[in-house]
Amino acid sequence: MMTVQDIKALQAETNPPFSGVFVLKRAERKTSRNGSPFLSVEFGDKYGSLHANCFDGTSVFLTLDAAVPGAVMALSGSAELYNDRLSPRLSHAQVLDDTEAEPHLEHLIEGTPEAIEDLVDDLNKAISDISHSRLREAVELAMEEFGSLFQTSTAALGMHHAYRNGLLEHTVHMVRNAQALLPLYPQVDPSLTLSGIILHDIGKILEYSQGLAAGKTRAGLLQGHVVLGYRIVRKAAIKARMNADLTERLEHIVLSHQGELEWGAAAMAATPEAVFVSMIDNLDAKMGMVQHALRNTPDDQEFSDYIPGLKAKLLVTPPELQEKDDADA
Repeated sequence: MMTVQDIKALQAETNPPFSGVFVLKRAERKTSRNGSPFLSVEFGDKYGSLHANCFDGTSVFLTLDAAVPGAVMALSGSAELYNDRLSPRLSHAQVLDDTEAEPHLEHLIEGTPEAIEDLVDDLNKAISDISHSRLREAVELAMEEFGSLFQTSTAALGMHHAYRNGLLEHTVHMVRNAQALLPLYPQVDPSLTLSGIILHDIGKILEYSQGLAAGKTRAGLLQGHVVLGYRIVRKAAIKARMNADLTERLEHIVLSHQGELEWGAAAMAATPEAVFVSMIDNLDAKMGMVQHALRNTPDDQEFSDYIPGLKAKLLVTPPELQEKDDADA
């Protein structure tokens, strides 16, 4: 059985065959220019994902059209190129039942490469480091209600940290960045900043469904994680009896952390803490894309696949740091 990395490593110009067990992430009905229906399919495992088109009139089309996202499937076909990009042609698709899928789950579920225990310890320590008692209580109340989901939730569907425990990893990475940078900016309040970082994406636990293939919930589609997070934070702040000024500033961090209105922010960052958090968020999101590409690009490739969030392919080979002697130059 092959993995996504194995398929990407094939010499696709020779149309080699492949077979494996994968998670169906998406199968969207579309119409071609000549009016024929086809499916735009995304499937993957813990090592990445691939896209394929499947046209009407085949048993594969019928199987994929009836399957639901998150289904574990045995897929086979050939690795082919379309416009110089890998575009697998599927020739067989079968949905596996729970018993058949069980042996494959370990290689299907992508998660953080870091130790969960270390991430949780760092998160809890960051909460205890919030010196302002009302802010700390608000964070504790939010985590008391949603902490278990917070630890397992994805941080996105595709852009960054889009895997199990991704929200936890992203948040802790932001905390670590903040702890390193806050001493450089004494005008930025540490308690408000740490509270905002820990809670900035908490709405994602309600925005996304969980499981082998995350998707948008009804609340996620109708409201989005910024609004959902704002509501969670407001409720926690009221229960913690936080004053109106601090409540508004903490809410503002959640509402503005996306950085730009066209990226989904409800407001532009307009406090020192909100500017700081939005910049840290953008940094870790992009570096999360870099880390993911470095982990999942086959060893024989110099560049990763195109990364939409970076608007580029990433050079994944390490820099040549060893200097040559003059005699060898």
